[in-house]
Amino acid sequence: MKSPIAPSGIFSAQYIPTDAKGRVDRAALAAHIDFERRAGINGLFAFGSTEEFPFFTVNERRATLATIAELAAPLKVFANITDIRPRAAIELGLHAKELGLPAVALMPPMFYPMSQADLLAWFLHVADAVQLPVMLYNFPELAGKRIEPETIVAFAERAPMIAIKQSGGDFAYHLELIALGREKGFVVMSGSDARLPEAFALGAAGCIGGLVNIVPELMVELDRVVRRREPGDVTVASEAMQEVGRILDQLTFPLNVAAGLEARGFDPGVPKSVVSAESRVLYEQIVGELRAVFERLQLPTHQ
Repeated sequence: MKSPIAPSGIFSAQYIPTDAKGRVDRAALAAHIDFERRAGINGLFAFGSTEEFPFFTVNERRATLATIAELAAPLKVFANITDIRPRAAIELGLHAKELGLPAVALMPPMFYPMSQADLLAWFLHVADAVQLPVMLYNFPELAGKRIEPETIVAFAERAPMIAIKQSGGDFAYHLELIALGREKGFVVMSGSDARLPEAFALGAAGCIGGLVNIVPELMVELDRVVRRREPGDVTVASEAMQEVGRILDQLTFPLNVAAGLEARGFDPGVPKSVVSAESRVLYEQIVGELRAVFERLQLPTHQ
């Protein structure tokens, strides 16, 4: 049976603007979250891949998570607490619990290889210590390992699993995950922003995506008409999502999300990693291309 706190609808994989010293720009973050809220999103996903969580210390993640929860209220906030150190993940999970967040997310810890048995043990260890509902988070291209079906089933049978976020290039994996979810009582949240109608057609409960930061109104419209089956025509929104996705794919993730934010008139802050001169030129090109698209679509730029 699906949990009453399981996510559905459109969740922003919330981008976090920081300055040259890595400090969060609260004013820029507040303006952006307010924009997303007014667009009608259902909630936020804090410290996922779009949020570049490996660049933050545990204390920075704790403080920023509290800020996001405050700024997003009353929207739901799900916190990714993944860390290569189990004790750090547990500390972040207990902090999420103190903040009153409804659930946490766990992806495979990065860098070192792990067997599926060890990965299951890692998930269960953290979940047991935190005592909150859990969303697993599958993104093999970044984590370096996939959460296999047998691991998902074993976890769902022994822990309060409410969802799995499916990201990365293996779109077909949605189908198997959705079937497992129906059997074991969890939902699938897609990270395939530009293929959202397809994900909904397969039975995804919603989206947690980076593009929600940039065009939340388009994604909310797709959710309203395609998943919730309300009246409307999403032809323009679907084509626009494809176009935005193609433009952004010219640049590496998640720097491309920052370019999209700037094109919508928001301050993405200073890049958290070193950016080459070539990527900076491409970044500016993408900002210009997206501004032209948004003007044509009559999507207002934040002032």
